[in-house]
Amino acid sequence: MTETAPARTAEQRKQDTLDRLAGEVDAWVATAGPEGGAPYMMPLSFLWRDGVVWISTRETNPLARNLLAGGTVHLGIGRTRDVVHVIGACDAVPEAEVSAELGDAFAERTGFDPRATRGAYVYFAVRPVRIQAWREANELTGRDLMRDGKWLVEG
Repeated sequence: MTETAPARTAEQRKQDTLDRLAGEVDAWVATAGPEGGAPYMMPLSFLWRDGVVWISTRETNPLARNLLAGGTVHLGIGRTRDVVHVIGACDAVPEAEVSAELGDAFAERTGFDPRATRGAYVYFAVRPVRIQAWREANELTGRDLMRDGKWLVEG
């Protein structure tokens, strides 16, 4: 039988979430087509910077098309038994409009530089609207750390 660790405090869960956003590189990114279209999910590398999750993908990718049409995204970061779930609103930033500083930071953090590839890439600034984090069933209550873009926990 697996022993479950005690539930973390909300403050610890928020700090662990911020550490994960700053320390992880990859997320599962899920979108849906406009007007009830088919869901689409793929792994992408990301950069957490100034409260924004930055992702980039080829402009012709179904994920990019969905984001350009709808602007809502779900991100799953971490293992299923220690997950951060981010629901965000996206703003598209064409590759040509990405500052050199942001492009360099993204490339350094992710190990991938969309500017150095062939084909049109678009960056998306994902602004978290809702963030949840939990490890086990004992953390399901209180898993919301952010709602409507505002942290529910101080510190």
